[in-house]
Amino acid sequence: MSSLSRELVFLILQFLEEEKFKESVHKLEKESGFYFNMKYFEEKVLAGEWEEVEKYLTGFTKVDDNRHSMKIFFEIRKQKYLEALDRQDKAKAVEILVSDLKVFSTFNDELYKEITQLLTLGNFRENEQLSKYGDTRTARNIMLIELKKLIEANPLFRDKLVFPALKSSRLRTLINQSLNWQHQLCKNPRPNPDIKTLFTDHTCTPPNGPLAPTAINLAVAKLSTPPTMVAAHGPFPPTAAAANANALAGWMANASVSSSVQAAVVNASSIPVPPNQVPMLKRPLTPTAPGMVDYQSTEHEQLLKRLRPTQSVEEVTYPIARHQASWSLEDLPRTVAFTIRQGSPITSMDFHPAHPTVLLVGCNGGEITIWELGSQEILVSRAFKTWDSSSVSPAFQAASVKEPAISVNKVSWSPDGNFVGAAFNKHLVHLYACHGSNDLRQQTEIEAHIGSVNDLAFSIPNKQLCIVTCGDDKLIKVWDINGRRLFNFEGHEASVYSICPHHKENIQFIFSTAVDGKIKAWLYDNIGSRVDYDAPGHYCTTMLYSADGSRLFSCGTSKDGESFLVEWNESEGAVKRKYSGLIKKKSHGVVQFDTTQNHFLAVGEDGQIKFWDMDNVNLLTSTDAEGGLLSFPRLRFNKEGNLLAVTTADNGFKILSNNAGLRYVKVNESPNFEAVLQNPIESSYVKVSGPSVATNASPVNLKVERSSPARPSPIINGVEAMGRGVEKPRAVEEVVEKSKSWQLTEILDTIQCQLVTMPDSGDTSSKVVRLLYTNSGVGVLALGANGVQKLWKWVRNEHNPSGKATASVAPQHWQPSSGLLMSNDVSGVNLEEAVPCIALSKNDSYVMSACGGKISLFNMMTFKVMTTFMPPPPASTFLAFHPQDNNIIAIGMEDSTIHIYNVRVDEVKSKLRGHQKRITGLAFSTNLNMLVSSGADAQICLWNIDTWEKRKLVQIQIPSGKAPNGDTRVQFHADQIRLLVVHESQLAIYDAAKVERIRQWIPQDSLSSPISYAAYSCNSQLIYASFMDGNIGVFDADTLRLGCRIAPTAYLSQSVLNGSHPVYPLVVATHPFEPNQLAVGLSDGSVKVMEPMESEGKWGSAPPADNGILGSKTGSSSVASNHTVEPVQR
Repeated sequence: MSSLSRELVFLILQFLEEEKFKESVHKLEKESGFYFNMKYFEEKVLAGEWEEVEKYLTGFTKVDDNRHSMKIFFEIRKQKYLEALDRQDKAKAVEILVSDLKVFSTFNDELYKEITQLLTLGNFRENEQLSKYGDTRTARNIMLIELKKLIEANPLFRDKLVFPALKSSRLRTLINQSLNWQHQLCKNPRPNPDIKTLFTDHTCTPPNGPLAPTAINLAVAKLSTPPTMVAAHGPFPPTAAAANANALAGWMANASVSSSVQAAVVNASSIPVPPNQVPMLKRPLTPTAPGMVDYQSTEHEQLLKRLRPTQSVEEVTYPIARHQASWSLEDLPRTVAFTIRQGSPITSMDFHPAHPTVLLVGCNGGEITIWELGSQEILVSRAFKTWDSSSVSPAFQAASVKEPAISVNKVSWSPDGNFVGAAFNKHLVHLYACHGSNDLRQQTEIEAHIGSVNDLAFSIPNKQLCIVTCGDDKLIKVWDINGRRLFNFEGHEASVYSICPHHKENIQFIFSTAVDGKIKAWLYDNIGSRVDYDAPGHYCTTMLYSADGSRLFSCGTSKDGESFLVEWNESEGAVKRKYSGLIKKKSHGVVQFDTTQNHFLAVGEDGQIKFWDMDNVNLLTSTDAEGGLLSFPRLRFNKEGNLLAVTTADNGFKILSNNAGLRYVKVNESPNFEAVLQNPIESSYVKVSGPSVATNASPVNLKVERSSPARPSPIINGVEAMGRGVEKPRAVEEVVEKSKSWQLTEILDTIQCQLVTMPDSGDTSSKVVRLLYTNSGVGVLALGANGVQKLWKWVRNEHNPSGKATASVAPQHWQPSSGLLMSNDVSGVNLEEAVPCIALSKNDSYVMSACGGKISLFNMMTFKVMTTFMPPPPASTFLAFHPQDNNIIAIGMEDSTIHIYNVRVDEVKSKLRGHQKRITGLAFSTNLNMLVSSGADAQICLWNIDTWEKRKLVQIQIPSGKAPNGDTRVQFHADQIRLLVVHESQLAIYDAAKVERIRQWIPQDSLSSPISYAAYSCNSQLIYASFMDGNIGVFDADTLRLGCRIAPTAYLSQSVLNGSHPVYPLVVATHPFEPNQLAVGLSDGSVKVMEPMESEGKWGSAPPADNGILGSKTGSSSVASNHTVEPVQR
């Protein structure tokens, strides 16, 4: 509800109180939830009206909202129970115990049992804790003091305990002001107007000639001192009114607005005005008070049409609507022209306003890239960095330390194509000036909002190019291109999700939507929002106009996964047309849409692109673009509507085209067929990096996959042949030479990498079996086979200014001042057979672990055990938090079952059965709405996370001669579709959506030992695998080709290597932000953190796609190329 609507509720509450509608007052307080009347609450508690007490409370909180709420309801119900016992009404006491107090037993069963025992006593005061219980009234007063403290401490009651300071009869005063205004608008105002109704606008019957207006008083009944309208609330001074009228009349009559602030109201698209508009322009009128809402009349639209000005040549114009005599499905871009791998997930795209094949792309790694689609080349790429670190606020610095990852939320071209804007998920907006095809120059860095900048758009109010932004701080702001703030719009009560600047005639305005589903409209002034609509779904919504600016659409998704696509009737502020064909989907995400050709709508949903004719609510057609799209893909048409860019699950995008668009994207023909047969290689890799703008940013890795619309490329052995590379080889011989010259990078000595060891002493009492980086990236948490967890943290200092984990600085072994250890309960446990498991909460505040015994929940600051649960048998063997609810944990068990456990209520909600041996891995995918489990039976199970039903059971393909057992681990790729499956006999990549294996790598040659562990890098571009002989392999995550081998001699001392017991990594962890940093937990109890040398920056180079025929100077060609390619069926 908007702030004005909220204030209106307070005015009604005041009115009802003054009119003595006592019951209605408290009903409205409860139903609105805006004001908790503590006085009324006290009266009901002291009177013992428990039913009304609870009913009133439920308007503000529920039992399980938080611990304060739970305590409030418990105290009330306990008092009710004790009073029944005191009256010796055992039947009532039992009823209260069963119906009211039972709910608390799930949180504290011992207390519930103790309360139940009171039934057996003749007088409950025999209980020691209740021996001082007095009479009922005294007990209620004591309880009331406690309740007031709980209510004041409860965040749900914040800002709801104080009624705003209002002058008496404020609502009546406002009505009187409105009537005065209406009287001013009368064509023939009478000196003594007769007000008979408020249901319609006031007008005076016409006498002989106009008379001076007289102030109107609404008769105020039951008031001792009615407000004096003439003095306090009469018409505004004539001079001010005349000035306002002249400004408004001049604005409507002239082509341009001279004032820097438009004194105007948006026409039928947003702002209603009184019906008698023409006479108003001829006489003084009462201006709208700041913050007041205007109510609309359709006559204003007709007036604007009559007074339509000549368009200024400097103003933005929309293309004239093409009234097509006919159209067909061929007009829609549905043919896949090619696919481009960007290298990191794409968050936003925008086509150049004048060049139909120039596409601007923003990514969640913070980089922006401009592509020329005709040649499929990168024109320019910029990694993120702050341009002036000295000018950023402490709040931004703190946010960057807490969460260093920077993501682009929105990219946009200016209307003339001369500027590029990028909004980031932390505070900042970057504006680049575009000088030519490959020249982006830093124009302005703006710290625009506190928190995330959720949207960015360009507008041209008063012929001045501006940037409009919105953010998590609930604000909309307008800036000039030099970063000077022009306007600051306040009024939303939740994070602002999107903005839509627009103009009709010469009226410039902005629509905004918030995550609570509120839609507001703003003029470029400081008066406030003119509109307060509710978006369908009441959640995240985006608004767009058709290309000609005549029709308004919105699209969004509710919190429960239902999506909406609608057209708005602007004159009425109501939904005009609701389009069908969208499905309800519980996976996390918000549907995206775009419009084109003034005729079509396109929505990305369920891995498809769905199209509608704007004039027909039924789905026109859909396409999956040959597969591989995200569940909620982002999409963008070019201005002509003949090309459509849509994001893919493998961190890229596809270009779809109609016949006209194919002319834009036809590229050079494939090389001759004979050359391809001689030198088949996969789609070429291209490394693109702009000027060195980020000190720690790695180059943008991109993979381009092309299928020419003119002639398909030959496919050799399931691998795409050499097509049109982004950087094309000059000759076939050069390709062969480059392939032959590639060498596998081998790290053989400590001087070839950065390395830090923990502990630095000789404490190797227990092997490290589980290892995690903290989610903030500042520490490493190791779980030993003895059940003890150790935490190492990096300190921020001059050697490590970021305070993040690094191999160049040694960390500190961290313990609280109490000296406590995080030790699991291992009493009665055979540690040789126990399977340790661990899981860390998202905010690093607590860790859950077990080592053959009960699961313990530890506080990460104090190391204290907060609670224990799930005692064996069976023992837990793997833990995974539900990605959308930290209270839900999937627990893999020794007996092959999986328990879905609710920590909050201490209850196993479901037991999943499908494996034959213990559970060794669990991984969630919200995109696919599934849980994947793996077991020591070398099987993978897929489960629906809504119903917890088994979808499919898959036996991994064990190489011949190997037993079908051993620990199998699973981890989802960043796209949450591809799945890494790790077994001692292999690495494998699966398409989890289709449950098909894509690739497999089997140990051999220099990496022939069994695999002990493997994990994706944070960006899912690398896979780190450790082996039982101490080797570590760094693989390309897409092809499973080996790019680097780290030998044990690089990180183990000679004495360790010569020792009687072999030392090797048992577990691998990867840094949450640095893709080239890994940590390994060793069998001797130590932990090693490794990074490549700063001069190298990465672990070797990408191997050539040799397809098994190119040589290698290292003698490890089979290692580099050994993989099974099984293309996913489209």
